[in-house]
Amino acid sequence: MESIVTLWFVNVTDPGTVLEAEPKADRGFGRKYLAQLNPAWPITPIGQFPLNRSAQASPGEFYIAGFPGITVVQTVLTETPSLSELNPRLLDSIPAKDIYAFAVNRDTGYGGIAHWHDGVLKRSLCAERTRTYEDVGLPIPFESPFWAGERAEAAGGISLPFEPVDLVDEAQRSWLGVDISPDGPDIHVVGYAVDGRPEPKVAEAPRHRAQPGPDRTAEQSPAPGDSGDYDDYEDHKAEESSSDSLARLADTTGTAARQLGRGVGHWWQRTRTYVTEKLRHSDRD
Repeated sequence: MESIVTLWFVNVTDPGTVLEAEPKADRGFGRKYLAQLNPAWPITPIGQFPLNRSAQASPGEFYIAGFPGITVVQTVLTETPSLSELNPRLLDSIPAKDIYAFAVNRDTGYGGIAHWHDGVLKRSLCAERTRTYEDVGLPIPFESPFWAGERAEAAGGISLPFEPVDLVDEAQRSWLGVDISPDGPDIHVVGYAVDGRPEPKVAEAPRHRAQPGPDRTAEQSPAPGDSGDYDDYEDHKAEESSSDSLARLADTTGTAARQLGRGVGHWWQRTRTYVTEKLRHSDRD
C-alpha cells in the first residue's frame, strides 16, 4: 500500500513557536540530507513552496526543510501500513529527541500516527476505518473525542468510530503545536526528485533597454558621460544665472507646448512674450 509519510524530527520544547515564525528553507540542507541518506540517488531540485499549501509529494520526490531545532521530510512510501516498521535508515536519518510520523492515503481512507521519544516508540495507530494495522501504546488525550464517536457518523459493524485521516490532522496540531493545514502558517520546504528527472527550466524574461523614440529632442537625451540607465545622478554642470535658467526653461516648455496643439501654441506665444519682457527689464536692473 502506498502512502504519503511526513516525518518531523524535533529537538525543541515548543515547535509551534518556531513554525509560526515561518522560517525559510535552506536549499542546500535538503541536498546534503539526501546525499547522506542514499549517495547513489541523482538529486534534482524541483522547487520551493509551502508544504501545507501545495500538492503532496509524489513517488520519487522528497519535500525537505531544516528549521532551528526542527527538520521535516515528506515522501511516498510503499508497503508501510505500520509506522513502527519504518526503515531505520530513514527514521534515524536525523538525531532527534522526539520524532513524529504521519501517514495518509486519502483514496483508501488510511491514516497513521506515531511518536518516538528518545528512540522509544510511545504511540502508533495506523488504520483504515474497517481495518486496524497497528495500535501501540495508550491513546493520547486528543484522541478521546474520536474514540467517543464525536468526530464522525457511526458506520456500524467493526468500523472505527472515526476516520483515521481526520485523526492524523488532529495529531499534527496537538503534537506540533501549530495548524499544519492551509489555514496555518507557511511551512516552507524545498522539493527534490531522486528518480533522475531533469531540473525544471524557468525561462528568463528578455531584457530590453529603453531606446530613444523618433521624436526625442536633444534636451531629452542623456548628456555625454551621463548614464542612460539611471535618472537620479547629479548633473555637475556650471550653475546658470537666473535669467539664463528662465530663458532655457521657456524654450524647452515652448517646444513641448507646440507639440500639444495649435490652441496651446497660441497660449504659449502670449506667455513667451510676457517672459521675454520680464527678462529684458530684469537685465536693465
